[in-house]
Formats: sequence, C-alpha cells, structure tokens
Amino acid sequence: MPDHTSSLGAAPDLAARRAVMALCGEARAEELRAALAEIGAADEPEDLRAPETGLVMTRGRIGGDGRPFNLGEATVTRAAVRLPGGETGFAYHLGRDRAKARLAATLDAFWQRPERREAVEAALAPVAARRAEERAAEARRIAATRVNFFTMARGED
Repeated sequence: MPDHTSSLGAAPDLAARRAVMALCGEARAEELRAALAEIGAADEPEDLRAPETGLVMTRGRIGGDGRPFNLGEATVTRAAVRLPGGETGFAYHLGRDRAKARLAATLDAFWQRPERREAVEAALAPVAARRAEERAAEARRIAATRVNFFTMARGED
C-alpha cells in the first residue's frame, strides 16, 4: 500500500489527492456514480456548500512568459460535502453539472479515509484509461497534420 502521508505524517499526500481530484474533474457524471457504487459508498454526505454554479475569469499569457491578460470567463460548478466520519470533500469543475460536482466532492471525501484510498483510485482507473486514450488519439490526429519544414527541399539545387 503506498504511503499517502507527508513528511509530517498527518496531512494526506497532496499530489495524490490532486491527481484523484483531477480525475474526478475529467470524469463524466455516470463514471462518478459507477465509482461510488463500486466502492460501496453507503454514507450519505452532508452538504457544507450545496453545489452552485458561477463564473471565473480565465487568464492567459502571451508567449507563455509575457504579461498576463484576461482571456474570458468560464462557467464553474463547485460543491463541498462532509461524511458522517468528518472527512470533507471539495470539487470544482468546468460546466454546470451540479450533480457531478457533488459526486466528485463525495469521492474526494471518501479518498481521505486511509482505508478507502486504494478503492477510490481503483474505481477511477477506467476514467484515467479513457482520458489517456483520448489524449493519445488527439496526439495522433495532431501528428498526422504536422509539417516538418527542415525536411522539405529548397529547390535551389
């Protein structure tokens, strides 16, 4: 079993939690429901912050290192829940799906139980596999249209 604690021994490994939260953000609502069913989540969470939708300003940089500028607004939904054992889960995702935000926050709360971490990560493995395949397919589509100007003949010979 991997050690999900920091050097202080009390705080969960933030990188592992971020990875799980990122998967929840990329998952579809039905995938989150299936993950909760797979781990046997019988505890009904209490809403600390009912799912709500709002806008956030997205920022960009010219050339990746220039001055930041406001790119535009994006719709984001967030939720916060607490399990009966006291674990608190949070979720933010692009879009307006309030049920998805609550499901993701619930999975985040269950992940915080040390005895449930591996089960939550295993339940989200199909989401990770789907996203990896989608990224690979996108990379193949991009590679098919790539032009390497250094291999083209100059025509002066």
